[in-house]
Amino acid sequence: MIFISMGLAIAIAVFFAFKFVQNERQRTLQEWQIRLGIVADSRLAEVNAWLDQNFKVMRELAENASLQLYMSELSAAGSDPAARVDVEAQGTYLRNMLTATAERNGFVPPVAAAQISANVERVGIAGIGLTDAKGAPLSSTSSMPPITGKLRKDIIKALTGEPVLIDAYIGASNLPTIGFVLPIYGIQDDPTGPAGLGTVVGIRVLDSSLFSHLAQPGETTKTAETVIVRREGNTVQYISPLGDGTKPLKLSLAMTTPDLASAYALKNPGGFAIKRDYAGNDVLVVSRKIANTPWILIRKIDVSEALASSETRLKTLLTVFVLIIIGVTITIIAVWRHGSSLRAAQAAENFRISSERFKNMSRFMNLISNSQPTAIIAVDANGQYTYVNELAAHEAKLPSEDIIGKTMASVMGPNKAAVYEEINAQILKNFEKNKDPDACREQHIQTFGDEDDEVHFRVIKSDHIPLVGDRDYPMGILMIQEDITALTRERRRSEKMLRQLIDTLLSVVDRRDPFSAHHSLHVAQVSKAIAEEMEISPLETKTVDIAGSLMNLGKIFIPPELLTKTGNLSDEERKVVTNSYLVSADLLQDVTFEGPVVETIRQLGETCEGTGPLGLKQEGILVTARILAVANAFVAMISPRAYRDAMTFEKVSNILLEETGTKFDRRSVSALINYLENRGGKEKWAHYRDKPAATS
Repeated sequence: MIFISMGLAIAIAVFFAFKFVQNERQRTLQEWQIRLGIVADSRLAEVNAWLDQNFKVMRELAENASLQLYMSELSAAGSDPAARVDVEAQGTYLRNMLTATAERNGFVPPVAAAQISANVERVGIAGIGLTDAKGAPLSSTSSMPPITGKLRKDIIKALTGEPVLIDAYIGASNLPTIGFVLPIYGIQDDPTGPAGLGTVVGIRVLDSSLFSHLAQPGETTKTAETVIVRREGNTVQYISPLGDGTKPLKLSLAMTTPDLASAYALKNPGGFAIKRDYAGNDVLVVSRKIANTPWILIRKIDVSEALASSETRLKTLLTVFVLIIIGVTITIIAVWRHGSSLRAAQAAENFRISSERFKNMSRFMNLISNSQPTAIIAVDANGQYTYVNELAAHEAKLPSEDIIGKTMASVMGPNKAAVYEEINAQILKNFEKNKDPDACREQHIQTFGDEDDEVHFRVIKSDHIPLVGDRDYPMGILMIQEDITALTRERRRSEKMLRQLIDTLLSVVDRRDPFSAHHSLHVAQVSKAIAEEMEISPLETKTVDIAGSLMNLGKIFIPPELLTKTGNLSDEERKVVTNSYLVSADLLQDVTFEGPVVETIRQLGETCEGTGPLGLKQEGILVTARILAVANAFVAMISPRAYRDAMTFEKVSNILLEETGTKFDRRSVSALINYLENRGGKEKWAHYRDKPAATS
């Protein structure tokens, strides 16, 4: 672990050292991006100004009133010879105006190209010319190139009303050439309307007047360069001259050239990246789109020059960091090795002490577990024993050391083991969900064998507690088993005696009124059926059973002649009979029952609307009392009396439904009717309607 920790610490230190260097490198790249972007923006402004200046020259001519008048008169003259003579008389003036404008603004061929032999026809290189509304030439300077091919298409395009830039091309004398075309309208024409009178066309050589603007004033770097490129099909064409001496429009490279800076710039105008230039050098490059042209301006500098000083500094920093890390590591190892022998001796002594403590603790825990009156067992997820105390080993009739590693099926038998394995599997499944051992702890009571078999009948109460696993021990279950067979037999014996006592008390009541014979028994049976149908708790089900059996105990204080009276009862007599259940509750007040038997009997007369003696209503009445009230009313109506015959099941059901929600609990009535209709209750309780034999 020490070596792993040291290795991890070294790795983290080296990682952060390299990360720091990388961050510094990124910061340097961001600085260069800003610097290159500032220069590119300034050169872009210069190029845009040069283009605007040339269009301005053409615009001044197109808006010249004399020129517009001349174009209008020429257009009006048509084929009239007389009119054309008058217009052509002004041709010399206009030609001189075009020539003066061309010479003043650079729309003339270079001096070397203009000097040709007298006997050789002059080739048009640059100049300014006028065309009519169909693109045919009208007048031009002497050096104006002929209007053919692409030049004519651009002029036709300008006739639609928009200025047109004639993109750079190789013109006469193998010179890079560019053109500017503007439409000419009459003096009264609407410039936004249909095509005008014609166009003014300016053609000039691309020379230092443009390319000088690409150089950054005060440039101190050696490899920084600004170039203009455009896309021609699947190639990149360099419009401006290059640093290696390449002339304008003389170099084209494939767009698919790997990491080509100009190809990246054409695809990502305004982007910044590390790419390769036309010479194959790694460069930092930024780009800008030149408005209203297919051109991209690129500003670049070699990576080796741009990052030379920063790379040297970063390498020095990285070297220092690595040396510091190595030095600290060597120091830590030396110190650790110096104290390793002392630590080893101390560790050995600590281990001996810990071992003794563990043995003593194990003896102590075994002593505690062996002194318990319960069997203590630990098993893993596969049901194999990992620990047993002496009582568990004694019950298995095997030495504890022989049990460890065996399965529960082989020690306690497959049937008993299957029960516990199912419980343990569910506990482990629950523990995987909430990881809380206390929340997954469960207690179960299992019965094995027949109760009449004194030898093999056993009732075992078992606590199942999940044991959290660790590196050396898997997840398991701790089972604490207690044999409660004797206690169970005694409890069942007590319950049997209680039932016998209840039956005896019932017989006393039954003998006093033949028409009420078995009434309490029937109420107990119906109450239990309703409780089971409602799926209330076993204790509540047991409570209604006992309460139904004892509810009429108070009738022993009612005179027999009143119980068997066939005539109408007075209000006082009816009150005595009706409230006999309260006497029953008073008689049983001091008897201890497992559930609320006495209170259930006491609340028998309560109604859902709260008109009973105690004034309780709805959920304020015990659910056992609500069930008992429905069962008592049902048995009373379905059974014959001295003063009437038994009612039918249908009539009793209708009466109960009518009084549901006011007198009787809705759930209890619904459960009773469902039992009658769907559980065979009518057939099972049909004998309730029979008259007593003594009165038949």
